[in-house]
Amino acid sequence: MNDIVADFDKTITQVFNILDKPLDASKYKIIDRGLPHVPKSLPAGMMGIYSFYYKDRFLKIGKAGSKSNARFLSQHYNPHSASSNLASSILKDRNMAYLNLTSQNISDWIKSHCRRIDILLDESLGVFTLELVEAILHYKYEPLYEGFSSQR
Repeated sequence: MNDIVADFDKTITQVFNILDKPLDASKYKIIDRGLPHVPKSLPAGMMGIYSFYYKDRFLKIGKAGSKSNARFLSQHYNPHSASSNLASSILKDRNMAYLNLTSQNISDWIKSHCRRIDILLDESLGVFTLELVEAILHYKYEPLYEGFSSQR
């Protein structure tokens, strides 16, 4: 799995270098939360990219600005917390029905079965950097629960 952390770093570095706007390595950090994982809050002054990896693919990759800690920390574990989140996507997916997941056990299942990899970015890098990193990872990994399947 450390291959994914290294690949995240390599991909991000290459794209920013191609754009002739290298990203200062001291302004971002990639953290593999492991499996099982424990979600952590966004540190003050930081923005974040979160990703959830299950079996052999990414389920969700998203972003949270420095003032969106709930999005980063907890919304993806509760199917009723936001209009779009990982928990609700899994519960609606007929291909995941064999897991017998419910709104009561989905949070624990995500923490126990999905590896979470976060990227923390200094908020001074700005929203365009945050959005570009998210877009790069979406493009490369095509997470299962991103965008509308009808548009793929």
